[in-house]
Amino acid sequence: MPTLYHHSLFGAALLLTLTFFVAPTMASQDGARLYNRHCAACHGSEGTGGVGVPLALPDFLDAVDDDFLRKTIRLGRPGRVMPAFRLLNDAEVDTLIKYIRRWAQAGASAPTIERSAVKGDTEHGAKLYAQYCASCHGLHGEGGHGTGVTFSRPRDLPVLAPALNNPGFLAAASDAMIKTTLMRGRQGTPMQSFLKQGLKEQDIDDLVAYVRTFKHESLPDPVQSVADEPAVIVRTSPYDMDRTVERLKEAIGGANMRLIRTESFDQTFSEEGKENKHHIVIDSCDFNFLNQALKIDPRVGLFLPCRFTLDERDGKVSVSTINPKRLSAIFNNTELNRLCDKMYHVYEGILEEATF
Repeated sequence: MPTLYHHSLFGAALLLTLTFFVAPTMASQDGARLYNRHCAACHGSEGTGGVGVPLALPDFLDAVDDDFLRKTIRLGRPGRVMPAFRLLNDAEVDTLIKYIRRWAQAGASAPTIERSAVKGDTEHGAKLYAQYCASCHGLHGEGGHGTGVTFSRPRDLPVLAPALNNPGFLAAASDAMIKTTLMRGRQGTPMQSFLKQGLKEQDIDDLVAYVRTFKHESLPDPVQSVADEPAVIVRTSPYDMDRTVERLKEAIGGANMRLIRTESFDQTFSEEGKENKHHIVIDSCDFNFLNQALKIDPRVGLFLPCRFTLDERDGKVSVSTINPKRLSAIFNNTELNRLCDKMYHVYEGILEEATF
């Protein structure tokens, strides 16, 4: 007959079995949840890339250590699409890293990369950079304009060359990681092995040393809290609905924006003649500005083209539009922040003119 001792052994074994099989499964589920929530929209559900760089390339995961991934998640790439995930706790970041590591080659573990500086001749490295790197990464390491991706890039290329002078990259990447990438290249991308192009290891050391001379801009302070900006800009009109609509159209034209359409908010799903005339939307756009902003960050599609909403209640008409500065607070893109600030003043000016 089983004794208490045997029961204890069985319980311990069962607990160990559950810990071994269930805990990793739960961690994997947590990783999938975190990745799908924070990463998949840009990097793809399977890490194959999109707006963001592909993460599932074996050559990438073999060349970067967990410290690089951790700092990239924490710091992002200021001025680019990649935001800084400062609100994730350390355990969540580690869970994300483990989930991303699933795409490494079977059995491969995170590489151990030394953090010591590579010694090289920066003057010689500058000449090599101009010859081998500048055509893709830019003369000063600026990479692809704005986001690092374009809407017209060839579909067989996963991403354009990243910015090497980005403070987030320079803080996350070790000299050894950069050297490894230059020596091996990155299969599945335009980045080829420099050894196969005829360079020697010392030449690569010189290149690494030169990359480290790029201007070390300080990491920008976190953008203002979303709570610091209202979600919409609102003005109350002293005119009735018809007059407010006309004045708003005039103000839009005065701001060199093209009028796209004017209709009741429920026009698309209401019977003809039964639309709500007390709730009107006017869509407009400065297409030159839109194209400029899209090149910097595709996410501006969240608030461009511009929509003004007119709402009449109890005889009073209010005019509102989305606040671009509210959205810029979540983008971590300093270049886009300037455009959001510019567009905020354009929107504000239109509303002021229409309700003056």
